Order: sequence, then C-alpha cells, then structure tokens
Amino acid sequence: MRRSLRFKVALVFSALTIILLIAQALGVRLFAEAQEERLIAALIHDDVLSVLRGYEANPALWPPFDERMRGYVSIPDRPRIALPASAASLPNGTHEIIVDGREIHVAIVPFGGSRLYRVYDFSAYEKHFKTVIDALMAGTGAFALLTIWLAYALSGLLVRQVAGLARQVKAMRHERSASINPGKFDEAELVGLVDAFNDYHRRMSDMIAREKEFTGDVSHELRTPLTTIKTSVELLGEDPALGDKSRTRLAQIEHAADHMRDMVNALLLLAREESSEYTQPQPLATLVQHALQPFAGTLAANGVTAVVDIEDTVQVDVNAHALQIVLSNLIDNAARYTTSGSVRIEWTGAQLRIDDTGAGIAAQALPHVFDRFYQAGEPPSRARGYGIGLAIVRKICARHGWTITIDSEPGRGTSVSLALPRTAAPRSGQTLTKISQAGA
Repeated sequence: MRRSLRFKVALVFSALTIILLIAQALGVRLFAEAQEERLIAALIHDDVLSVLRGYEANPALWPPFDERMRGYVSIPDRPRIALPASAASLPNGTHEIIVDGREIHVAIVPFGGSRLYRVYDFSAYEKHFKTVIDALMAGTGAFALLTIWLAYALSGLLVRQVAGLARQVKAMRHERSASINPGKFDEAELVGLVDAFNDYHRRMSDMIAREKEFTGDVSHELRTPLTTIKTSVELLGEDPALGDKSRTRLAQIEHAADHMRDMVNALLLLAREESSEYTQPQPLATLVQHALQPFAGTLAANGVTAVVDIEDTVQVDVNAHALQIVLSNLIDNAARYTTSGSVRIEWTGAQLRIDDTGAGIAAQALPHVFDRFYQAGEPPSRARGYGIGLAIVRKICARHGWTITIDSEPGRGTSVSLALPRTAAPRSGQTLTKISQAGA
C-alpha cells in the first residue's frame, strides 16, 4: 500500500524525535541516579567523620553497645531501626540493605576496639526522587505524542509545494494549460523539477502533435485512391463481358480496399484523443450484423456457420465507429482461422462473446496476441495479415475503457469476451438470431 509523502516525512520526523526523547530521558535518569548515589555517599562520609570526631571528644555521647551486632549502633533518625543479625557479617564500608521494605544505608567503621554501625534512612528522599523520575518519563511520553502531531502538521508545510505541483500537473489535462508556472514555488529543487517537467511536457506535446498531424494527413491522402479503387471496381463489375475469374479478382480487390478503408478509419480514430468522449446508445445486434456482413460470404464458402444470438433491444453506450473497427478485426480473425464448425456471437450479461471452432492459439502465443506485428502463425489457406489488427483493437478498447480478454485452446477454438457499457432498453424485444451456412 502506497503512503503519501507527508505521511512518510511525518513518520521519519516523529520516529527520530521520539528516539531522541527516549534516549535523553533514559540518559537523564541514569545520570540522576548516579548523582544521587554520589550525593548519598558524600553525605554519609561527611556525617561519619563528624560523628567520630564528636565521639572522640566526648565519650559520653557514645551509642549503646549491641551484643547482636558486636558493636555500637548509632541511628540519627527516629524511630529507631532494628538492624537484621546478618548485618554483623558485613565488612567495613557503606552498604545498602532492605529493612521492612525500605532501603537502608549502613556505614560500618572501626570504633573503640569494635565497630560502629551508623544507620541512615533515605527512603523518603528516594521516594521523592522516584516520583520526579516517573514524572520525567511521563512528560517524555506526552512530548512524544505532541511530537507526532507537530511532525504531521509541519510535514504538511514541507510538502505543500509538492502537493501543489501534483495538483497543477493534474490540472494540465483538464485546463489544457501549456506549462506549469515555476514562479509559484520557493524551493530550488522544485523549480528545477518544474523546468524539467515543462521541457518534457513540451517535447511530448510536440511529438504527439506531429504524430496526429502525420496520421491525419496520411489517412486523408489514402482516402482518395481508395475511393478511386472502389469506384473502378464497381464500374468494372457492371461489365457483362467479364469472366468468372476476373470477377473473383475484382471481389478480392474490393475486399482489400474495404480492409484498407477500415485501417484508415482506425488510424483516424486513434489520432483523435477526444474520440472516446463521443458516445451514444447503439443497437448492438445491428452493429454486429454490419461488422459480420463482409465476412458472411467467406464463412459460407468454407462451410462455417455464423450465429448471432443477441436481443434486438440490447443497446450499448459506445462510439459506433470505434466498435465497428473492433468487431471487424475480431470477426476477421475468427473467419481467418476457422475452416469448419461455427462462429457464434452472443451477448451474455454485460459482455459480448465471439466464439469460434478454429485452430486456436498456443498457450505460449496467447500472452502476445495483442503485441504489434506479432503473428502466431497463419493457416496455409489464408492470406497473411500484418499483425496489427489486435494491437489496434487493444488501443481502441483501452481508449474507451472496454475490457477485452481472449481464451483459446489449440484445436478447440478461441473465445473473445468484450465488456461494453449497456444502456437501458427502450422496449422489450426478441432475440435476433441469424444463421448463415455453406451454400446459403
């Protein structure tokens, strides 16, 4: 799942700040605890020296001798704290022991031929210190939450111009603006990006304009000789002196001219980017019949049955010319590769299906059937194509948002599914089924 640039910037800032806050809080805690121990040790050291000097100056101030400890026990605080018997085994020095759930410090020093146990209770101080440390850690957590909010807010300021650039790029398609104004951006990197994008957009626009102009000019120039060929074929066909072979040749010329005319129309259609915007409800059965008509004779001559099974009320919201080109290419492929059996065209739900019983397509060739100039292999009895029919079909379908899929199995035929946007039927009707057979 893709995340926005703002989210990523906020995440990085938040993570980095939180890590630094936690590291700082832990460092402060460790430092404070170390300083606390040093302070307590210094207080105990100074107090023990002061007590020893006082005892040496005035023996009457000596504390009572404790037989259990085998030494003198001095406790400056009240109430008195009873040391555990295990304290007698402790060596000289300062120690921390737990008495009644409290942390007690005991300083043990030689005194009067025995030892002096000086007992200190810093539990109240340490409890207060722990409260301060806990407050510090809680404050760190609060600052971490605040950091997340601030990072998200500040990241919006950092990426606002990137978001603005994205909006302007999107607006270029709708407003047809020539370029993006770099003066609206402050960051030098974004200005450089805008300049690079404008240069790329300018070159792409020029290239597309040249391509459209060239395609339009070539298509327009081809219309004149094609019209001449069609007219000449029609005039020659009216000559009663022509033999059967000559009429067969004329039919081939006329079919080639029709095919070339369809190719010219396809080029013109693809040259117009806005062609997909001009759609209206069209009777699907009529469009299919028109596309099938040029191939009906070929199918019948080869003993192939053509079946159209579509209700006459089925209407689709399409560009009729674009759909005619798609259907002509699909039916041409079905007729080209089917030498027996049938070609069935039907409407199922929201899809137009064209099923044939032809040679089929090998599994390794199926992923490439929409590639330009790709030819999976032509049957010997058919004229070779140019390998661009299905490429044009894919481009037209992509332009108009139609989904096309092809399933095939060698020796069992091919099935083409074309998803088209259907419109509400104006009236209830009947299924239109037309069957043409060999000799029909």
